[in-house]
Amino acid sequence: MKTKIRLVALAVSLGIVVNAQAHSIWIELTSKQSIAIRFGEFAENLREISPGLLDSFGNLTATLISPEGERQLVVTKDANGFTLPAKPGKGESIVAEDQAFPLRKSERNGKEVAVWYRPAARYIVGDSAQTSRLDLDIAPTGQAGQFTVTFKGRPLAATDVQVLTQSGWTKQVRTDEQGRASFDMPWKGQYVIEASHTDSTPGERQKSDDTEKYDSVYYATTLGFVKAKGVPVPSAGSSATPAR
Repeated sequence: MKTKIRLVALAVSLGIVVNAQAHSIWIELTSKQSIAIRFGEFAENLREISPGLLDSFGNLTATLISPEGERQLVVTKDANGFTLPAKPGKGESIVAEDQAFPLRKSERNGKEVAVWYRPAARYIVGDSAQTSRLDLDIAPTGQAGQFTVTFKGRPLAATDVQVLTQSGWTKQVRTDEQGRASFDMPWKGQYVIEASHTDSTPGERQKSDDTEKYDSVYYATTLGFVKAKGVPVPSAGSSATPAR
């Protein structure tokens, strides 16, 4: 749980609302064999709801990526997350992100600062190598259990990456010079891999007919997939209570 502690500590130091911005989004296969996007803490079995923190999203988008090209997907919000009208096939993936999450303003060293939170997620089927698509991305290399973390298309070295199951089992590694992280994943079932990165370069973003300035950008990205073989994963604990 070292990564989670580090993320919460970072959120506190930035003056961010911890319940929202230490969270991640992830894409999962639901019991109905459909695809859904969740927001919360996967390993703690916490999924935010609406009304609640799920309503913080400004413009969540999703794209199906296949060898034939890309197709924008309709994202439908419900009380427990967001549903998508398509599932990826073998060698395909879905990416999702929100570039309009509200800025979080706080005081740091006597000065007001604004942090732009950038949640994103990818879902894959199979171990086929995937190219980077998100600003902060986690993608398989083509070797079982190996993934590359990139930031704006370049390998992100010396970055903590964590793999999680819903039962609470976690494992953390640090990327090598090529941004690669390798995991021995004994369980079968759904996995989520997490990585984060802070860009301290200030800037401004478009908002309707105006612009708003930010002091840094906090990226949080996950990679979701199902491992077909392995030891049966322990049952998940009771669902954690969403924030209101």
